[in-house]
Amino acid sequence: MTVRKNQANLSADEKRRFVAAVLELKRSGRYDAFVTTHNAFIMSDTDNSERTGHRSPSFLPWHRRYLLEFERALQSVDASVALPYWDWSADRSPRASLWAPDFLGGTGRSRDGQVTDGPFAASAGNWPISVRVDARTFLRRSLGGSVRELPTRAEVDSVLAMPTYDMAPWNSASDGFRNHLEGWRGVNLHNRVHVWVGGQMATGVSPNDPVFWLHHAYVDKLWAEWQRRHPDSGYLPAAGTRDVVDLDETMKPWNDVRPADLLDHRAHYTFDTD
Repeated sequence: MTVRKNQANLSADEKRRFVAAVLELKRSGRYDAFVTTHNAFIMSDTDNSERTGHRSPSFLPWHRRYLLEFERALQSVDASVALPYWDWSADRSPRASLWAPDFLGGTGRSRDGQVTDGPFAASAGNWPISVRVDARTFLRRSLGGSVRELPTRAEVDSVLAMPTYDMAPWNSASDGFRNHLEGWRGVNLHNRVHVWVGGQMATGVSPNDPVFWLHHAYVDKLWAEWQRRHPDSGYLPAAGTRDVVDLDETMKPWNDVRPADLLDHRAHYTFDTD
């Protein structure tokens, strides 16, 4: 069984293997397909039309399946690799270990945001940005440049305390746990982290930055924590809801999986805190 660990506790060998598997997916062309998929859903998911990956109840199960697909791709390169998670409520500084040169590299330079150290820097030659929103072909970051502070644990706990998964109008105006975690309402968790990292992470092509996977692995973990706190509160809506994915409806682009199939992460992996 795959065990997803806090990135702060990875060994040097675990970091090296994760990075090597990510770089191999990039070299083979498989990585960019994930970026393309995410961007397509960012562009099509709107508040007043069909929405699946974002601004909707299926934000969490959609990304759970998306991360599973990526994790399986990594494991096809190296079976020992699991997705680590970044607890941004604890590791809240640009000086945190995940931004070190032996792992993800650090922030971008001031004039253009280009990441200049680590395995994904343009100078290393292994990380050209092919699926992009502008002409720049290098990884960009501006850690803490647009948003000063990452979410605190108190803010996380305030969202985990919400007893209802989601509610009408089932979009970015909704109240409830899902939308406050996604970040369109309230203290803004998930969305704020994307903007704090900056660069490609603040756009629809955010998976161009490998930290995307660590960020979403933690969002996924928070969903599991919420489920443990609220065992009598399940995924909503159940049925008959226009433009969103009900509990037993299949999700695009796979069309073979329902939110109901993804409610228990332990069927696929565990976390180091389970």
